[in-house]
Amino acid sequence: MTTVASPSESRVVIRNVSWETYEALLRDRGDEGPRMAYDRGTLEVMSPSSKHETLKKILARLLEAFSEELGIDIRGTGSTTFKIQLKERGLEPDESYYVQNEARVRGKEIDLAVDPPPDLAIEIDLRRSAVNKLGIYAALGIPEVWSHDGKRVVIHLLQSSGSYATSERSAAFPQLAVAELASFLERVGSESETQIVRAFRSWVRQRFVTR
Repeated sequence: MTTVASPSESRVVIRNVSWETYEALLRDRGDEGPRMAYDRGTLEVMSPSSKHETLKKILARLLEAFSEELGIDIRGTGSTTFKIQLKERGLEPDESYYVQNEARVRGKEIDLAVDPPPDLAIEIDLRRSAVNKLGIYAALGIPEVWSHDGKRVVIHLLQSSGSYATSERSAAFPQLAVAELASFLERVGSESETQIVRAFRSWVRQRFVTR
């Protein structure tokens, strides 16, 4: 077992964990508790820091504001646990959304055995993870991941090869470019979240709505 800790965040990595043990831990934890990522026997347990949660929240608020202003139907699934036993992988995104597939899962209890995965996930990774998070997302078939390492946001799009390539533009929201997101994320720490989201909404209306 390996532990990486700071005053506000910790990661515990346990090797040689069976799928059955992973599922038992998920059941015992319930809806509250640390987040878990599982990759073919390696389990990472993480308690997020306040900076982690701030970045997650502001990215989510910007995405949701964008969808509201443009009238794009979405379903937020937050940090739902997504897992596939046959591939022995599972994790909980910091945030996740159905966009193109929103109507297919509207009102449903989602089961990846029969339902599509989320169209987009948000992953904040301020410290290098011990598991290959993008590899898990790819195994789950999630088409798009927005990652933030504490300095910049990157859009990853799933390719036919089964790996991700970085992109300057979102696939779920093709009107939105990463550089435009970055310009508002740079304000975190110097402006309040409310100020940032209001400025973003104003920009969206000027750019896309009032034409």
